[in-house]
Amino acid sequence: MKSLFRPFLALAVALPLVLAACGDKEPEQRAAFTQFLQTRIVDKPGVRVPQLTDEEKKSFGDYAAQYAVITDFNAGMDASVKPLSGIMQKGAMRSVNDIVTRRDDLKTVQAALNDMNAALKEQQDKADAARAQLKQPEDLKAVYDKAYEKTVSLPADTFRDVLPQLNATFDSSLKIADYVEAHKAQIDIAGPIVKVNDPAVQAELNQLLQDLNSQAKNVQQAQTRLQAVMLGR
Repeated sequence: MKSLFRPFLALAVALPLVLAACGDKEPEQRAAFTQFLQTRIVDKPGVRVPQLTDEEKKSFGDYAAQYAVITDFNAGMDASVKPLSGIMQKGAMRSVNDIVTRRDDLKTVQAALNDMNAALKEQQDKADAARAQLKQPEDLKAVYDKAYEKTVSLPADTFRDVLPQLNATFDSSLKIADYVEAHKAQIDIAGPIVKVNDPAVQAELNQLLQDLNSQAKNVQQAQTRLQAVMLGR
């Protein structure tokens, strides 16, 4: 009985060791995920968040869920800022007459920008909370942090910096609308032509218009910065 039992016992002890060695794919999965982050995101210009193929998901193992933190945020960000182009078109003012007659449009645009900023902050906070829960070896963490900064933190922070600047432009427009309403006895608007019969009123209105022009330049600079972040140009 001893000659049969001992080889069986030895096999029973060795088998878990063999299974453990064959089943430990974490190093390969980590290496594949790290390389993906480095070559497909960190090394590429702009904000690029490719969708994983089934083969990539399989090769990353549990790390695919960590990539979902980035993809989920970008899906939420895209949904939040998608209306921006339409909002800006609605708020486009080409004359003082536009500013005065479309005052309600300006307020609607401001409300939409505030909602957009709040939604974007919520998406960023959610991503940051999920990021804080991730367990990562140091070699992966170093690359993941770079990818996260490039695809989550930087675009979110930039958008949330640009949106208030856009809103400030509409604030300036509303000040003009309020001023014209308060001094309509001295201001005559006929289409694009504005006539002011009081020099003091004219000077104050000109200052408000100059402030609006300054805000418009700030917006152009902010849009250029946003484009540089998103497109890498």
